[in-house]
This record gives sequence, C-alpha cells and structure tokens, in this order.
Amino acid sequence: MEQKTKIIAEDNKQELLITREFDLPLELLFKAYEEPEIVEQWMGTKVLKLENKKHGSYQFETTDHKGNKVGFGGVIHEFSINQKITRTFEIENAPFGAQLEFLEFEKLTEDTSRLVMHVVYKSVAIRDQILKLPFAQGLNMAHNRIQEIQGNNSTSNQNN
Repeated sequence: MEQKTKIIAEDNKQELLITREFDLPLELLFKAYEEPEIVEQWMGTKVLKLENKKHGSYQFETTDHKGNKVGFGGVIHEFSINQKITRTFEIENAPFGAQLEFLEFEKLTEDTSRLVMHVVYKSVAIRDQILKLPFAQGLNMAHNRIQEIQGNNSTSNQNN
C-alpha cells in the first residue's frame, strides 16, 4: 500500500521535504499540533510541556517497548495559528543533535488541507542516518492517526 505521506530527500542535501494531504479542514489539522490532548493521542506520547508561542518550548516523553523513558522536545521559534510552526526538535541522548523544522499548514478546500514540513539536519550524513531508521513508516502512521482522530472529531462536531 502506498504511503500518503511523501518524503523527498535529494542527494547531497541535509534536508527533507515532507508533504501530506488530509481529508480534514485546516483548523482540525492545525489543532492536532496545537492541543496537548490530541498530540498525545496521535503521537502515543506524554506531553510534559507545550508552549505554543514565539520563544515557547515543548517537551514530550514516550516509553519504549522495554519500559525505558525517552524524552524529546525543542524550542518554538514561530507560531501562527492555522498557518505555520517553526521549531527545533531533539531527542534526548540521541547522537543526531537538533534539527530545524518548518511546518506549513495550507487550506485546499473547506474539507481538505495539506501539511508541508521542511526539515533541516546538521549534515547530509545525519539526514541519511535518519532515513535508514523506520522514519518514513512511523511518520506515515502518525499522520494516519491524525486523520483518524481528527476525522472522528469532525464527524462528532457535525453531529452535535
């Protein structure tokens, strides 16, 4: 089955371009990144802090299959509701260092939207290491969960 989340990784570049179209209104897609309860659902993680503002920060914690806790987070540099989020992302105790993420949210129709992520790594080698992990599959699964969770929220809002 083809993955709906598309990842473009050009040779010899330290960046990725990730796109995904959702059958969700723009506002519901953005809320999936803005509301801690929704972030916890689709990421399968605990939100310890989520300050959605310029110079805000976020911190999440997840538990692996062995019961080990892994923390990750970063600093939010730009936060424009229903438009964009610019942030750093770093996994604690990982050899990759911080990455810079530009998330742009776009309304396609009243009921569809697109997320475009431009992710910049410190080096081509680090980006290539990330791509060897089950990164693409994990991101696609996470985006599928956003579609499912927020799609259900959209349906229940229409029924009220």
